[in-house]
Amino acid sequence: MLKANTALDLKDVHLTLSSRAGPVKILRGVNVHATAGEAIGIVGPSGSGKTSLLMVIAGLEAVTSGQISVGGEMLNGRKEEALARFRRDHIGIIFQSFHLIPTMTALENVAVPLEFKGVKNALERAKEGLSRVGLGHRLTHYPGQLSGGEQQRVAIARAVTSGAKILLADEPTGNLDQETGSTIIDLLFDLKTREQATLLLVTHDRALAKRCNRILEVRDGLVSEGKTK
Repeated sequence: MLKANTALDLKDVHLTLSSRAGPVKILRGVNVHATAGEAIGIVGPSGSGKTSLLMVIAGLEAVTSGQISVGGEMLNGRKEEALARFRRDHIGIIFQSFHLIPTMTALENVAVPLEFKGVKNALERAKEGLSRVGLGHRLTHYPGQLSGGEQQRVAIARAVTSGAKILLADEPTGNLDQETGSTIIDLLFDLKTREQATLLLVTHDRALAKRCNRILEVRDGLVSEGKTK
């Protein structure tokens, strides 16, 4: 039985995908444990399996074998609809390329997941969320009218405002300049602390990874503890 403060637990997780050249082993017996409120930096070379690790945790990629428990709930064997509901209620995902809906305003982009969740005051919650990330004055602007940093702020507000306790960030500063990226990371860590959420941060920047409680190194589909100093 999982401990009460366990945020996620992966046991002997394998992920094998098909290709024209034959089966490709993406994850090969991964074991990861994270406690509630912990920040974990995930580093490793391109193609090592970092993003795939986040995808299986989010239920966006079905594992070939092994067990995945998030927030004390087992994800194995759940149907797509059940996984979508679980993500909606418990997981916030922040991508490198923002993934905002271009035909919706900043306010609508943040409010839509809340409306799907059945939150009655979704627009008010969305306004509060955007204000917390410094965009209270940009509510009616569309993604195309926002800078890259502002779009990422909207994405962070969308992830956090839903009440998610697991935040998965995949190179969230990859498309931003250094100064803007630094501001975004400060904001992400601040909100993570305030929400007491668990953060898994994929990054190529080891200095950034060292801001986390610990580091996981991913190489050739295997995960090991990395050095924080």
